[in-house]
Amino acid sequence: MTATAPAPSPARAARATAYLPRLALVLAALLASLFTAASPATAHAALTASDPKEGAVVATAPAQVTLSFSEQVAMGDDSIRVMDPQGKRVDTGELRDMCSGSTVRYGTALHTGLPNGTYTVAWQAVSADSHPVSGAFTFSVGAPSATSVSLPDRQVGGGPVGVVYDIARYAAYAGFTVLVGGAAFILLCWRRGSAERPLQKLVLRGWVTLTAATLAMLVLRTPYTGSGKFADVFDLDGLRAVLETKTGASFVSRLLLLGAAALFIAVLFGAYARRQKVAGETAPVGADDTDTARSASAEADEAAEAEADEEAKKETSDLAFGLAIGGTVVAGGIAATWALAEHASTGIQPGIAMPVDILHLLAVATWLGGLVALLVALHKVPDIEREAVQRFSKVAFISVLVLAVTGVYQSWRQLGSWSALTDTSYGRLLIIKVSLVAVLVAIAYLSRKWTGRLGEVRSTEGAEAAATEEEPSEVLAGADVSRETSVGVSRETPTGSGSGSAADADADPRRAAQLARQRAAREKAREKQARDADPGRAGLRRSVLAEAGVAVVLLAVTTVLTSTEPGRAAQLETNRSAAGPAVPNRAIKITLPFDTGGQNGKGTVRLELDPGRVGANTLHLWADGEDGRPLDLPEIKIAFTLPAKEIGPLPVAPDRDAPGHWSASGVQLPLAGEWRIDVTVRTSDIDQTTVQKNVKIG
Repeated sequence: MTATAPAPSPARAARATAYLPRLALVLAALLASLFTAASPATAHAALTASDPKEGAVVATAPAQVTLSFSEQVAMGDDSIRVMDPQGKRVDTGELRDMCSGSTVRYGTALHTGLPNGTYTVAWQAVSADSHPVSGAFTFSVGAPSATSVSLPDRQVGGGPVGVVYDIARYAAYAGFTVLVGGAAFILLCWRRGSAERPLQKLVLRGWVTLTAATLAMLVLRTPYTGSGKFADVFDLDGLRAVLETKTGASFVSRLLLLGAAALFIAVLFGAYARRQKVAGETAPVGADDTDTARSASAEADEAAEAEADEEAKKETSDLAFGLAIGGTVVAGGIAATWALAEHASTGIQPGIAMPVDILHLLAVATWLGGLVALLVALHKVPDIEREAVQRFSKVAFISVLVLAVTGVYQSWRQLGSWSALTDTSYGRLLIIKVSLVAVLVAIAYLSRKWTGRLGEVRSTEGAEAAATEEEPSEVLAGADVSRETSVGVSRETPTGSGSGSAADADADPRRAAQLARQRAAREKAREKQARDADPGRAGLRRSVLAEAGVAVVLLAVTTVLTSTEPGRAAQLETNRSAAGPAVPNRAIKITLPFDTGGQNGKGTVRLELDPGRVGANTLHLWADGEDGRPLDLPEIKIAFTLPAKEIGPLPVAPDRDAPGHWSASGVQLPLAGEWRIDVTVRTSDIDQTTVQKNVKIG
């Protein structure tokens, strides 16, 4: 028989109880400081504009290339690369931070004297929600040309490093779910489970998995967002740079909180578990009705023991309260390390989204992690009470309600529109997730029915056993032997001088090991027999196993969802791509012949609009006579009209710069489209005409 561990002293329990609330306050202060450090942005960075634009054709080589993003991004000196048609870099390699207010813009300078041709711009960055983003586009100087630039197939965040990093992300979510859900199951549903070895192993493995995954992601962060080479895990400068980012700070904070979680586990499975074990072994068994003559001293001893029991129960209750408070703060802090570094910290309403995301993660862990703990208890512990399963059913119901409320808010925030539900990867994954939750709830409903039947057969067997208490002990022993034989286990009968005697077992280590294995097999057979004797338990075990299987798939989909571009940002990029390549970004030049019908009424006007795009433009107009010489007209008028949008005519009154030359600056064209240019020419007091031309403005 295993020796019973001594109960902890009241002083030690009091110190542990007093320490846990103080730990909770410290962790709450740390959590509050993390919240105040969060800054709002837009979920998943998207390239919103560039200068030059994608596909644009510019007249002369620009001095720099600039990129505008929908949210704050982290970029380095090598984040923007510009290559000529031969694949040679033509940028200076110096990143220019041009952010101002809500505008997020970065650029890089180009070398002077670039020849005509098609240039390729490749960029990569890390968005504010910690996910790497990248892209490439082309523009041309003078005219498009062939290009030999071949961009690498590996996207930032991909390759073998990306695979290992993603595995660590999955493991981190799984470890968090098991750690928090297992501990919550013990404290909220089955406190006696703190002394059960299978549940202790489950929670400890969750802690180890989460810690190892967090360390792996921390050291892999540099190659994951950069070169994609495993050798860069030893780059100390890169690690130092990671620690200065919001993602690196969240990893470090999570590791610190996991240290506090280790203390929580030590108290839960140490002092608290010993108290629960002692309480179970010293439970009152009822008074003997035949014992009516008790001495005064015996009654006094019983009263003292009752008082000591009450005090022990109070101390155990205080310790449980301290564990609940400390565990809640630690679990909330660990959940906050995701909320403060990923989707919830960016986008609209981050001040609401982050607490909602923390509640969402805690509800997921309490439900799914508690489900795993229940499954382990049903398989490994033969005497879990029906009340514990019923309490978990209530906890799971509350968790589902929290999931529903927080999930609806998160879906609205990340999607932005109903069309994103079917038109984006994020929306389609969200549909799969909701469907899996519905399946999980349906199976949970069946589990509730099996919970009602749990223990019915065992109660009947208990009544039959009570009715046969007065049978001879020899009969009971024979029944015990027959039960053991029925499950394929025979009892060893010592003979005093045979090889199975205790003396021979002590003298022969191999024989002692054999007997130990037999005893273990008998114990395992008894536990299996006890589990299988209750059909309600068997049915509940099967339904919970089905729930756990669906929960694993649900957790995987949720992890993929956290790394998928939200619907709002995806639609923003789709709309940008739908606009198509930019109209050539170069001066528009047109020549229009005219004839006013009077003397010297024939000639041509040459008009130039630079840069020929939406916004401000500079206009130049020259008038030539039939002989090709400048024609100094008494009056000239220009108007712009966009018939498709019913805009215009927008009149322009150019200034005379020289004989036959007029100009106007700041000519505003508000929209892209097919514009009609009307030029009215007057050659005398009564002779005038209007000529027109349609041009494409991009």
